[in-house]
Amino acid sequence: MSQQQINHSPDLKRLRDEGYEIEVHGGYLLIHHIPFVDQNRQIQYGILVSTLTLSSNNQTAAPDNHVIYFIGDNPCDVEGIEISAIQHINANTVLNHHITVNRSFSNKPAAGYPNYYEKVKRYAEIISAPAKYLNPLVTEKTFKLIKDIANETMFKYIDTNSSRANIEIINAKLERQKIAIIGLGGTGAYILDMVAKCPVREIHLYDGDSFDQHNAFRSPGAASESDLNENPKKAEYYQKLYSNMHKYIHVHDYYVKKENLQELDQMDYVFVCVDRNAARKMITDYLASIGVAFSDVGLGVNIVGDKLTGAVRVTSATRDKNDHLPLRIFSEDTDDNEYATNIQIAELNALNAILAILKWKKISGIYVDLENEHHSSYSIGVSKIFNEDVKA
Repeated sequence: MSQQQINHSPDLKRLRDEGYEIEVHGGYLLIHHIPFVDQNRQIQYGILVSTLTLSSNNQTAAPDNHVIYFIGDNPCDVEGIEISAIQHINANTVLNHHITVNRSFSNKPAAGYPNYYEKVKRYAEIISAPAKYLNPLVTEKTFKLIKDIANETMFKYIDTNSSRANIEIINAKLERQKIAIIGLGGTGAYILDMVAKCPVREIHLYDGDSFDQHNAFRSPGAASESDLNENPKKAEYYQKLYSNMHKYIHVHDYYVKKENLQELDQMDYVFVCVDRNAARKMITDYLASIGVAFSDVGLGVNIVGDKLTGAVRVTSATRDKNDHLPLRIFSEDTDDNEYATNIQIAELNALNAILAILKWKKISGIYVDLENEHHSSYSIGVSKIFNEDVKA
């Protein structure tokens, strides 16, 4: 959040203008140089830390809760006795790679805090009052402004959802990853929709097709008439759309072929979302040979009478588990491949994408994985997920 953006938030601007040392770091607001008395009746300085709720990229909303974190020892009264009225949790908590707090406090007004100025001011007053009693010259208002950290993430605006849920440190496991999505016809576009909301280092889009009218009915979002009239390449269309959120989306508006397979060497994870088995087999065999983890998706829908039935599947592989691939991925369309039909429907594309995303995040250490399956399929008719190819 830049200084200009702070100017757009009256509560943050008021804190800054009154002399508080404020810093915005990701989805957190830090207030430095808060004086307090320790158990030895000595004056120390700590840092208040609050989750930051934004109504837009450059303006705050009302705080989502009344609790505040603190970096420092337990504040005490003038006798060196802990201020028990605000005690909440006394434990170190890692909020992200840059912020580890030592404890949290709770002081809730009847109507809650209407803005961050009132929240910060109240906690600062409670914590610093004993220190100011012992030394009237002590103040938290130094008028020293710490430069806000900006442009350190891969997002165009701050991910306050992760900080609000205290899962920034978990999501950070994805930060170094380079992701490739091969095919953006249906499932691949939904995969992009979810990957773009993750703090991955880069996203590479591979597709040589144009974005046509039928694509609009099985893809996330709502394409405009002008979008369709421009007849853009799929990779370009989605790069433009999701670059509103993620900074590092790269366009490869061509098909993955034998001649350019080596471009995948640099990837950490690949989503294979193609509908031609020959291409699917070529790509997955190559990825397995170089040890790049991937998820290959498939969707098969058939008309039975006046209803639809079928299944969606996700076949995944890693450097340590890929011996199942010959039984799951075929080089040609055959009777053994129940996922070869070309009926695609938005909700099934979305479900297929969600299953693939969940598996990627399990492999990446985001979610618990008790099954450790590398092939899963959802059967529409019986509403069941079947997990197979479990890694020993």
